[in-house]
Amino acid sequence: MIWHKAYTLADMKDLMTHDNIVEHVGIEFVEIGEDFLKLRMPVDRRTHQIHGILHGGATCVLTETAGSIASLMCVNPDTHYAVGSTITCNHLRPVKSGYVTATVCPVHLGRTKHVWDIQVHDDSGKLVAKSELTCAVTAKTSA
Repeated sequence: MIWHKAYTLADMKDLMTHDNIVEHVGIEFVEIGEDFLKLRMPVDRRTHQIHGILHGGATCVLTETAGSIASLMCVNPDTHYAVGSTITCNHLRPVKSGYVTATVCPVHLGRTKHVWDIQVHDDSGKLVAKSELTCAVTAKTSA
C-alpha cells in the first residue's frame, strides 16, 4: 500500500472541506485501492461548457483534485502537505451527460515531488481524457 495509513471512503469525506470547488462541481470518492484512487464527477450544467459538453477546465478540476488528494494520502498530514504544481490534460472525446471517473496512479513518489497519471473514463468505460499532475510535497512549518 502506498498510502500513509489505511484510509476509508468515510475518511475521504471527512478530509474534504465544504463550500469549495470540489463540492460545487459534485466530485465524490468512489474507490481506494492499494495504489490507486478513483473519484467521479457529474457531467451536467455545473460542468458543461457553452456547447453542452464537459468543460476541459472541469476535467482539470477533477484530475487535480484526484492527484492532490492522492499525494496528501501518501504523506504524514501532521508534518507535510502536498499541492499541485503542474498539470497537463489531453481531452480526447466529448461527454454530454452521466459521470466521468478519474483513476489516479503513481508515476513517481519522491520525498519532495509526486507525479501522478490520471485517466478519465465515461460511464461506458471510454477514455475521455488523460492527465498528468505533479505535486510539490512540503514540510509544514509552525507559524
